[in-house]
Amino acid sequence: MSELQTVIAPINYLPRGTETPEVRNREYGQDALRNYNYQTLPTVIHDGRVDETVYRLDVHGFQFVREPSILPAHLRDTDPVIERDYYPETKAILKGATGAQDVIIFDHTVRTEDLYATRRPVRGAHNDYTENSGPQRLRDLLGEDEANKRLAEGRVAQINLWRPIGAPVYSSPLAIADARSVKPEDLRHTALIYPDRQGETFDLQYHPDQHWVTFSAMTPDEAILIKGYDSAEDGRARFTPHTGFDDPRTPSGAPPRRSIEIRSFVFFRNNN
Repeated sequence: MSELQTVIAPINYLPRGTETPEVRNREYGQDALRNYNYQTLPTVIHDGRVDETVYRLDVHGFQFVREPSILPAHLRDTDPVIERDYYPETKAILKGATGAQDVIIFDHTVRTEDLYATRRPVRGAHNDYTENSGPQRLRDLLGEDEANKRLAEGRVAQINLWRPIGAPVYSSPLAIADARSVKPEDLRHTALIYPDRQGETFDLQYHPDQHWVTFSAMTPDEAILIKGYDSAEDGRARFTPHTGFDDPRTPSGAPPRRSIEIRSFVFFRNNN
């Protein structure tokens, strides 16, 4: 790709050699305490606008879609329109993009860069779930028996749908690693510790073979599907590291990033 189709920007990685990485935080993560310091490295990030149609969930771990939304420009986590109207809208998008027989939405987060924001963009390369915490989250959601039944019936995947709110995103855009370029040893299990529970995520260690993609100036009528876990172990993408980053192309005076991510499980019969 030419220089006009790439950008070099800093990305925060887990340093290699970190022992038992863990993150302690409150429910909303504003006081997160890590037992390590990020390794910040200049990284080549390719602009997916060159060909938005080539990226596929099962191949690359993410997929770009053009799907206008009913969401209002000013939105908070607690606005009833999210569960009432946006959840059904998102289910339809996920079914259409994946061919899944069933979709369960279990969570959402509105992120902003506003001064008093509760949830800000995450600035560290990570994947939301691991081969352990993906199935465990399903068990927490459905109960042991129903989750095991679903896993036995066919393939289960965890997918996030990420969308800008209100205006195009120029500040703190999203970068996603092509799952094919991420080696298993690049992913490290990280304990995610809350006052009342413990989860597990993957933090990403840098490797020069990793291939990063962003979609510049995404609008509220566009979205990215990101696969966080897949029960299939047949060569499909299973984990897709991603992060917000400081884009040096951000124009002066650009509005702060506002986005929403919807977390879901999608279900396929016969591992299709």
